[in-house]
Amino acid sequence: KTKNIMNSDNALNRLKEGNDRFVADKLDGKLQDSNRREGLTGGQEPYAIILSCADSRVVPELAFDAGLGELFVLRVAGNVANTSTIASIEYAVAHCGSTVIVVLGHQSCGAVTAAVSGGDNGYNLNHLLSHITPAISASEEGASITDIVKKNAQLQIDELMNRSAIISKAANAGDIKIVPAYYNLDSGKVDFL
Repeated sequence: KTKNIMNSDNALNRLKEGNDRFVADKLDGKLQDSNRREGLTGGQEPYAIILSCADSRVVPELAFDAGLGELFVLRVAGNVANTSTIASIEYAVAHCGSTVIVVLGHQSCGAVTAAVSGGDNGYNLNHLLSHITPAISASEEGASITDIVKKNAQLQIDELMNRSAIISKAANAGDIKIVPAYYNLDSGKVDFL
């Protein structure tokens, strides 16, 4: 196991600073050249893990102004903690030294909207949306999509903790911090919940 690159508070601050640059249209675009690529051929030590939606408008590497090898990003509709995303996160927790996991929901999420709308969307999408229905159940009657997206991000953290001994052990030991967040499509601002 790699030693922790930075503590979780520093990692979170680095994400926030990168997001501030993104919102202000002042990306520094560092660590994205051939020297960086060469330097990563021997391994990776991303400081943060991001479980994000697959939505093309939400690009964590840009939203946090990160370079190659800095973020371990998983993208799946509805940013759901399913068996595959959990297994991938377990790998990063156990082998990459990451100190923060961000579950990143976003404004106008189509997966959450589809889950709220219900109906038969076919086997695969129905299965994916079943991971979002607990957020609908846990929200007040008539809750906005925004509120359900935020609740979903929080409940996906519960899934990470309940379904993974690797993740829960690291979190309980203070080796990793798990944080829900919400990406605003219009401003690019990430609100840490």
